[in-house]
Amino acid sequence: MVKGVKRLEKLKKNLERKNTTVIVVDVQNDYCHPDGAIAKSGSDVSAVKKIIPNLRSLLDAAREHSVPIIFLQTNHDKSTDSEVWLSRFPDGVNPICQTGSWGAEFYEVAPQSNDIIVKKHRYSGFVHTMLESILQTLKIETLIITGVSTNLCVESTARDGFMLDYRIVLMKDACAAFSQEEHDMTLKTVDTYFGMVADTEQVVSFWADARSPIPPVFDLNGGWTKKQPCLF
Repeated sequence: MVKGVKRLEKLKKNLERKNTTVIVVDVQNDYCHPDGAIAKSGSDVSAVKKIIPNLRSLLDAAREHSVPIIFLQTNHDKSTDSEVWLSRFPDGVNPICQTGSWGAEFYEVAPQSNDIIVKKHRYSGFVHTMLESILQTLKIETLIITGVSTNLCVESTARDGFMLDYRIVLMKDACAAFSQEEHDMTLKTVDTYFGMVADTEQVVSFWADARSPIPPVFDLNGGWTKKQPCLF
């Protein structure tokens, strides 16, 4: 009981809205859609559909409470894919999330006008991207991480975030992998070594119950008045 109370207090501390962001990792057609490249390769993407309601609930609450949202979007083309990267594919051709393709488009959830989009080309959202610079500008301390797949891009981003001294909160019911075993292994690893695991109800309830004034989202674009998401 005492351990549970301490864990809840730690989670609440990590979720202070003034220094928290929600990161959505690779919720794109090629990773998530039944007609996407991953499904066509034989992987089971059915778990993705199940997390969409939770993800939407979390994003709605984040927007309501002025918590910044960052979408990580994988893009690949000749300018991003090295020989080493392409060696993972049997024929040396990467069919996944090609720049400008339907497969690279967002699946079921999409950035809104105040959200930020960060392009990435590797598993981790921190490798050769603007993510860390944006987090520093926003004075972010806690990363609430969601998306696909739990054991690859989500876990890689969580690990690198922890190594860069960010608090990590991994959303167990707003992340999905292509097998339950892979999903569960990452939850255990992150909860043991790299941060905390929580669910959307805990986070949404905390924001709803918080009594402190809600600060405005940091102004990256003259008061967030742009009609399109910010691209990085």
